[in-house]
Amino acid sequence: MPWKTLDDLDLDGRTVLVRVDINVPVADGRVTDATRIAKIAPTVRDILARGGKPVLMAHFDRPKGRRVPSMSLAVTLPALREALGVPVHFAEDCIGAPAKQAVAALPPGEVLLLENTRFHPGEEGNDPMFAAALAALGEVYVNDAFSAAHRAHASTEAIARLLPSAAGRLMEAELKALEAALGSPARPVAAVVGGAKVSTKLDLLGNLVGKVDHLVIGGGMANTFLVARGLEVGRSLAEREMAPTAAEILEKAKAAGCTVHLPADIVVAREFRAHAPAETRPVDACPPDAMILDVGPATVAALEALFATCRTLIWNGPLGAFETSPFDAGTMAAARAVADLTRKGALVSVAGGGDTVAALHQAGVAEAFSFVSTAGGAFLEWMEGKVLPGVAALGG
Repeated sequence: MPWKTLDDLDLDGRTVLVRVDINVPVADGRVTDATRIAKIAPTVRDILARGGKPVLMAHFDRPKGRRVPSMSLAVTLPALREALGVPVHFAEDCIGAPAKQAVAALPPGEVLLLENTRFHPGEEGNDPMFAAALAALGEVYVNDAFSAAHRAHASTEAIARLLPSAAGRLMEAELKALEAALGSPARPVAAVVGGAKVSTKLDLLGNLVGKVDHLVIGGGMANTFLVARGLEVGRSLAEREMAPTAAEILEKAKAAGCTVHLPADIVVAREFRAHAPAETRPVDACPPDAMILDVGPATVAALEALFATCRTLIWNGPLGAFETSPFDAGTMAAARAVADLTRKGALVSVAGGGDTVAALHQAGVAEAFSFVSTAGGAFLEWMEGKVLPGVAALGG
C-alpha cells in the first residue's frame, strides 16, 4: 500500500497536525516512563527544521467521551519539553475557540499540545464533524502513532481524508520494518508465536502459515498443539477444547508448505513459583502431576540451528513463563541467538507485543533486533493480515 512520508510534503510556514501516541504511564502527577514521548522527537524536530508549526494531537487513558481532569494531557508537558528541547504550549481543548486561539498564537520554532482527543465522543466514534473541527486547525496532517493505527478514530482515520497526509518518522520506520518482515521479506522466513492461549491468536496463526516458511509455537499455546498430537501435558495450561482447531492449523500449515516447530523437550515443575524444583523431560514424558513451564535445551539448540538458516524472523510471544526463573531460560537463550544473528547481518528480526518486548529487554537484546514494535494491538492486527484504518487512510 503506498503512503507518503514527511519528505513528500511542503511544510514551510504551515501548521502541521501531528497525531502522536503519548499515552504514557503516570504516577503522582509525573510521567514515569517517557519512552513513547522520546520516540516522537525525530518527527517533531524534522517538522520544525523544515519551517512547520507542529500541533500535537493525542489521546490519554479512557475518559469515554467526557472531560476527566485526571486524564488531562497537561501531565505530559514537562516530559515533552525535556524530550523536544523547545517550548511546548498547551490548549485546554482540542477543537473550538481554545484550540484555534492557541494555534494562532504559536510562535515559529515552538510546539503546541492539544488536550485529550478522547474528551469528545466524536473521537472514538470517528465522527466526520469532529474530524472536520480538528482539520480546521491545520493545513497538513501527519500520523506518527502506528500504535493507534488499528483504530478508526477521528484523529487517526477521518482527518487523514480531509488534509494532505503523511506518515511521521516513527510510523515510517514501523511500516518499513513490517514490510521487510512480511510484505516482501528475504527468505526463508520464520515466525515465533508464543503466549498462553491459542484462542486469542487464531487469526494470527491462520495468516502466518500462508506467509512464512517456519512457524515456531511456544508458551502455553504449544501445550494445546501437543494435545492435538496426542501427547499428555499433565497439569499444564492447555485449551483442550481447542485441540481440533490446533490440528486444523497444523494441516493448513502442511498444505501451505509451512513447517511447524513444537518443543522437543520440556522443563516441568510441580508448582509454579520462582526457583521451584524443575526437571527437563522429553516432550512425550510430562508427569501427570507436573506443568510444562518452558522449552528444554534440546529445543533451544534446534531453534538456534533453525534461525541460522533463516533470513527474516518475526517474534510475538515468549516460549515459556519467562517472568519467573528458572522458566525464563528458553526465551532468553532463543532471544540472544536471534540478536547474535542480527548483529552479524545474517537476519532481519522484527518483534512486537508487550510480553515480547519485556522479554527482549530482560534478555538485554532489545536494541540488537532490527526493529522492536511497542504498538501492541496494531502490531498484532498487522501480523493477522488485517487492514489498519490509520495506515489505509494515508494512502487515500
